[in-house]
Amino acid sequence: MPPRPALLADNTLRLFVEGYGWLPNLRRRERAETVQTRLLGHRAVALCGPDAARFFYDEEHVRRHGAIPGPVQDTLFGRRAVHTLDGAAHRHRKAIFTSLLTPEAIVNLQRYATAAWDEAVGRWPAWQPVVLFDEASRVLTRAVCRWVGVPLAESEVDGMAADMVTLVDGFGTLGPRHWRARQARGRRERWLAELVDQVRAGRRSVDAGSAVEAIAHYRGVDGERLDSGLAAVEILNLVRPTVAVSWFVAFAAHALHRWSELRPRLRAGSADYLTAFGHEVRRFYPFAPFVAGHAVRDLSWQDVPIPAGSLVILDLYGQDHSAELWPDPYTFDPERFVGREIGAFELIPQGGGDPRTGHRCPGETTTVALLSALTGRLAELDYHVPEQDLRISLSRVPTRPRSGFVLVRG
Repeated sequence: MPPRPALLADNTLRLFVEGYGWLPNLRRRERAETVQTRLLGHRAVALCGPDAARFFYDEEHVRRHGAIPGPVQDTLFGRRAVHTLDGAAHRHRKAIFTSLLTPEAIVNLQRYATAAWDEAVGRWPAWQPVVLFDEASRVLTRAVCRWVGVPLAESEVDGMAADMVTLVDGFGTLGPRHWRARQARGRRERWLAELVDQVRAGRRSVDAGSAVEAIAHYRGVDGERLDSGLAAVEILNLVRPTVAVSWFVAFAAHALHRWSELRPRLRAGSADYLTAFGHEVRRFYPFAPFVAGHAVRDLSWQDVPIPAGSLVILDLYGQDHSAELWPDPYTFDPERFVGREIGAFELIPQGGGDPRTGHRCPGETTTVALLSALTGRLAELDYHVPEQDLRISLSRVPTRPRSGFVLVRG
């Protein structure tokens, strides 16, 4: 018999202690794929697996509105962002992002990023250590601000990159990192809201067809423009996730260091293998631990009742490390993605389903393109890795190599 709701233990403390391992550990303790618990005082049911992902992303089962905790909205996504919507309002506003993320646009962003990378590497002093994570964040900030249409002077790059990193770094904690992220969000939302006001008033010109122009003039399902503060939130939802690719670049360097025998294959320049390597980085290394929503009505999954309004949690990290889906899941093996079509609900580090209509990240294709391009550049680079702390803590969300991955160019 499933445990009675009153007897369910609250797992909030365990979540903050165990991080990415929380849900996999809970399922092991309960010896079940689907488990009941409490989180932040709310009854919750946690699911895992492709069928569970398909169930979770069906809007007749689960809605996201009201399920994203306030601290995550105040740091990662922003209040009233597209991620908090459901139904027609979600699809209508998400169309801004899908219309901007065309194959041609992604190629342009990739080109801006590789150009910024080449310029940055040219400035790295020989035989002096650089922190790859920090360098990647500045490279991606230059590239995405140019692509989105945000005017950014060279003197502003360091501050903008630091704020975007802080937004991502603060979403998984309620401590000092969280408060720094809130301050960074407030600062950048005010700055971009002023830019939107200037564009609308004709006092500032931006590139025709740019994201800034599109979002400034976007009208919702009600026919009304977004207020300038909300427009700023959605501009940040293009800039911030692009800079977040810095995490994956650091992870790619970590993988190249641990499995150096893969470098010649990457240097050969096969686009298919670079993409497969990027997919394996996103599968193997941790980023988002899970996603959550609220049950639309009384439901059940695998004979476990899910009362209307309760939390439904999908274990992203657990699914991406499931032995049933990925043989030897803790072995880093890009070959598992070579010549393979990936199902919409299989590899889900950035959510599952159709990004055009559901809650899967519309920028996932951008992430893969940027990661492939920068991994190729990294594989070609002549450098060595000095002694440093390369441990990756699974209790820290989001995590990354503790040193940020220090390298010394030869």
